[in-house]
Amino acid sequence: MKTLTQLVLASHNAGKLKELQAMLGETVRLRSVGEFSQVEPEETGLSFVENAILKARNAARLSGLPALADDSGLAVDALGGAPGIYSARYADGQGDAANNAKLLAALDAVPENQRGAQFVCVLALVRHADDPLPILCEGLWHGRILREARGAQGFGYDPLFWVPERGCSSAELAPAEKNLLSHRARAMVLLKQRLGLADA
Repeated sequence: MKTLTQLVLASHNAGKLKELQAMLGETVRLRSVGEFSQVEPEETGLSFVENAILKARNAARLSGLPALADDSGLAVDALGGAPGIYSARYADGQGDAANNAKLLAALDAVPENQRGAQFVCVLALVRHADDPLPILCEGLWHGRILREARGAQGFGYDPLFWVPERGCSSAELAPAEKNLLSHRARAMVLLKQRLGLADA
């Protein structure tokens, strides 16, 4: 896999493409699956792992290239791990603001010491659509849910996610700093090691 020069990312999310490319470095070029098709596969899996593999296989099939998929979301302790795999469509596909509003409403009566949560990321890489041995890397980022949005960086639930080690929300972190701390960053470190691209 060390000869890998380009990967198709199984996402139409420009923010995610930019973030993952920055983490991956310049050795491998990430291309959006949107270059090949605007159709998104139905995420029928019941776990981050299943959905990541499903999306990676679909992107490889559409592009004919090795594919990388990221299935990630927010798991809130007080909600039994919800929104989990449904994080992006928690408010029926109405977007980030609606998702955040629904989450705040669901946690309205939950006290500070019970608002723990973690961002979860599973990266799946397949060499081709029928690859029998996908590379899987997981990253977790622990924090808690704020009572109101803070910050203007990032996307998704970032404005509501308190980062204890920095004393601010994820959306108040500079992009470069978030790319060192986040669930996606932690999974990417493992992936780069597996691909022989690790910096250290």
